[in-house]
Amino acid sequence: MDPTTEDYFAYDPEDDYEESANSSMCSYNEWEPSYSLIPVLYMLIFILGLSGNGIVIFTVWKAQSKRRAADVYIGNLALADLTFVVTLPLWAVYTAKGYHWPFGVALCKISSYVVLLNMYASVFCLTCMSLDRYMAIVHSLTSTQLRTRSHIRISLALIWFLAGFLASPTLLLRTTVSNPEDNRTICSMDFSLVVSNSSQEPLWIAGLSISSSLLGFLLPLLAMMVCYGFIGCTVTRHFNSLRKEDQRKRRLLKIITTLVVVFAACWLPFHLVKSLDALSYLELAPDSCTFLSFLLMAHPYATCLAYVNSCLNPILYAFFDLRFRSQCLCLLNLKKALHASPGSSLSSQKTEAQSLATKV
Repeated sequence: MDPTTEDYFAYDPEDDYEESANSSMCSYNEWEPSYSLIPVLYMLIFILGLSGNGIVIFTVWKAQSKRRAADVYIGNLALADLTFVVTLPLWAVYTAKGYHWPFGVALCKISSYVVLLNMYASVFCLTCMSLDRYMAIVHSLTSTQLRTRSHIRISLALIWFLAGFLASPTLLLRTTVSNPEDNRTICSMDFSLVVSNSSQEPLWIAGLSISSSLLGFLLPLLAMMVCYGFIGCTVTRHFNSLRKEDQRKRRLLKIITTLVVVFAACWLPFHLVKSLDALSYLELAPDSCTFLSFLLMAHPYATCLAYVNSCLNPILYAFFDLRFRSQCLCLLNLKKALHASPGSSLSSQKTEAQSLATKV
């Protein structure tokens, strides 16, 4: 099993597994296509994610005076994605070499930790963005005191602390394991530090897997759905009497809703495959060769789809957010002015760019 994520899968694509029903051995020999396809996809995500999220971070950082609360969360979401995509070349090499890890224990731990950190930080940022929209639209008259810069800083500190804490098991348990038979080293979970005998290991695998899906996907998604349920009722009730400021709120709401929907669509297959695997360890799902083979085949592609989310967000900002496009164009105009002519030309370019940035 591709251990590029902190998913607690215990599979190894070249191992045989015993089928409990008839004690026969399950053989998995269909992994070769992923050895060439997945690395290409990883590198494509790396290139798009590095450039796109870099632009988002730079744009949010430069537009300090016009920054919305949502922009702060968008900047941190882009930072989480950028930190993650930097590790993708390592996983591309790992997969291309038939899941052989040549980079040592430290990078195995750190890279795996960053993947899970990104998952938690992303979903928590999206949840806070949804809560911010809920307060701004449903409780617009009473939410001003709760949406100050100090409260936003506190929420961001909590996001990164919780994400770092929940991802910490991978920093502790990930390590490299060598197989002298095929001269291959894998980056995988080692539960010997927390279990006294091998019979307890399936419980740890299932427990960590299910808890990460609950805390890193299902519960935040339910919270976001509740927020959007109340927001939908409020917007529908006042649809015919929306002021210009309310229309801007609806436009920002559309952007955040799109981010949430895309995040859910990208990560749902990954968490579904991971949860089914965990249930099989608890004997609550089939553990036949056919079922386990399906999970094993689906996992690298479900993982890759989840990773695609890290390069889609900047595209969504550029497509849906007029304000973001205006700020990007403003920065581009200023950069051209610096290289064109100094003096009055630069002044006129700044005036034009500032005017453009306010047309939202």
